Amino acid sequence: MAKDGDGRRFPGAPLPLGALIPGVTRPAFRKRSPGGAQVLADWAQIVGPALAAVTSPLRLSAGTLTLACAGPVAMELQHLAPELIGRINGHLGRVTVERLRFVQQAAGGARPSVAPARPDAPVPTGVRARLEALPEGDLRQALENLARGVYRKG
Repeated sequence: MAKDGDGRRFPGAPLPLGALIPGVTRPAFRKRSPGGAQVLADWAQIVGPALAAVTSPLRLSAGTLTLACAGPVAMELQHLAPELIGRINGHLGRVTVERLRFVQQAAGGARPSVAPARPDAPVPTGVRARLEALPEGDLRQALENLARGVYRKG
């Protein structure tokens, strides 16, 4: 119930937005904390491209960040753990990660396999003539690739 300046409540009056936010965000934050979501989103920026290529954060729970890592990287990361925890907490601006836990699996988990490239489709003669009228360069190449995609069968 909303209140007026005297503190009286009015039934059916609109509630302040601040009163509604906890009810909306609580279910989302039960699944993933804001700090955990930020670590997942900014992982490559936090650890750099070399470590991001062989690791991926899985979850952050009760101060423990679980990382998936490929091959013997876990041993190296155990030695780098204090520095890595410092980087993560520095990026977040608060102490959120206290421990690291490593699990052996390919970085990024199970990724869908890439479909094999299909052979290029022939571009119709009229379209080919228009493309050849354009000057050489990136635009012409992009339009030619688009035409092959449009006229590809299957």
